[in-house]
Amino acid sequence: MDQQLTSVKEAFRKELIENVLPFWMIKTIDNLKGGFWGRLDFTGTHDPLEPKGAILNARILWTFSALYNQMRNKEFIEVADRAYEYISTHFLDKEYGGVHWKLDSSGQPVESKKQIYAIAFMIYAFSEYFRVTGNKNVLEESIDLYKVIEKYSFDTVHGGYLEAFSREWDSLEDLRLSNIDENEKKTLNTHLHLLEAYTGLFQVWPDEDLKNKLSALATLFSDRFISDNQEYFKLFFDEQWNLRSDRISPGHDIETAWLLLETARTLEDKSLTSKAERISLNIADSVIRTGMDETGGLVYERNHEKITNYNKEWWCHVEALVGFHNAWEISGDKRFAEMVQKMWDFITNYFIDRVNGEWHFRIDRQGRPYNDLDKAGFWKCPYHTVRACLELIRRIG
Repeated sequence: MDQQLTSVKEAFRKELIENVLPFWMIKTIDNLKGGFWGRLDFTGTHDPLEPKGAILNARILWTFSALYNQMRNKEFIEVADRAYEYISTHFLDKEYGGVHWKLDSSGQPVESKKQIYAIAFMIYAFSEYFRVTGNKNVLEESIDLYKVIEKYSFDTVHGGYLEAFSREWDSLEDLRLSNIDENEKKTLNTHLHLLEAYTGLFQVWPDEDLKNKLSALATLFSDRFISDNQEYFKLFFDEQWNLRSDRISPGHDIETAWLLLETARTLEDKSLTSKAERISLNIADSVIRTGMDETGGLVYERNHEKITNYNKEWWCHVEALVGFHNAWEISGDKRFAEMVQKMWDFITNYFIDRVNGEWHFRIDRQGRPYNDLDKAGFWKCPYHTVRACLELIRRIG
C-alpha cells in the first residue's frame, strides 16, 4: 500500500511540475497592467479587460509561498512576491480595512463589499508568505485583517461569524459568495476558510487571544456544523443557528474533515483531536457510500434522499485525495488508501487537459468538460491542486 501511495504522489508531483505550474507561472502573468490576468478561458486565452478578484490573487499568493516553503525554487518566490505587491497596492482597503472584493483590469476597485471569506484567504496567504519571507509588515497586515474580522464579523450574541458587509461595514441584503449559494448569515464555507486562515496565522503568531478564538471556531465544527450522525456537514444557517438548507456537499465534507484535524493538532487539543479523527473517518466513509456516482467521481451536491447535482469539479477530487489519505493514516483501513488511488485515476482520466494545459473546472455526468468555464479566474485557482500535492508529498514522504 505504501508503494501504491508513493506512486500516486510521484505521478501527482510530475503533473504539478510539468503541467499545472507552468500554466500559472507563464500564462497568467499580466505584463500589461500588473499582477495577473483576471480570467483565462477554456483554451487558456486571456481577456485583458477582465476584472480581477480577491480570491484568485490571495490563492496565488498562498500557493507560491507554500511551494517555495516546501521546494525552495526561487521562481516560486518571485511569483509570490508579484502577488503580494499587487495585493498590498490594490486589494487592501486602506480606508475602511479589509479587502476589496473585485477590481477592474487596471486595478481600481469596482466592488468593495467586505466578504469575510475573501479576508480569510488574505490572512491565510499573508501568513504563509510571512513564513517564507520573515517580512514583519506582512505579519502586521495579517494581524490587522484578523482584528477587523473580530471587530465586525464575530457574533457576540450567538457565536460564529457573519458572512458579509458593505465597504463601510454596514449590513447588506445580499450576503452570498456566488449565485449558487443560499443568502444566509452564517455558512460552513466561510467558517471553514476562517478555520484554515486562523490556523495558519496561529502557526506564525501564537497569540493567546487568537488561540482562544481558533479553539472556539473549531468547536463550532464538532458542535454546530456536523450532522447528528457525523456523516456530513450542514451548510447554511441563519444568525441564530437555525438550519436553512438540506443541501450536502461531499467535496466540502471531505475537505472540512481533514482541515479540522489539522487545526486540532495545531492547538495540541487532545479532546478536539480525538473528535476530529472520529469525524474524519465517518465523513470519509460517508463520502464513499453516498457522495459518489457510478463513474467513481464525487458528485457536486446531494440531499438526504438522492444526488441532486451530478456535475463534478476538480477541487472536490483533489481535496478527496488528502481526505482519504488522512483517513487511512488514522485508521490503517486500506479502503481509504485504495480511494486515494481511485481519486487519482479519476482525475487523470477526466480532469487533466492534455490539449490546453491545466485542469478542467467541471465535467458533466458523462465525463465531458464544460468548455465555457475558466481555466483560471475568480474561482478557478491553483490552491486546491497545489495544496493537495504538497500534502501528499509531506505525508507520504
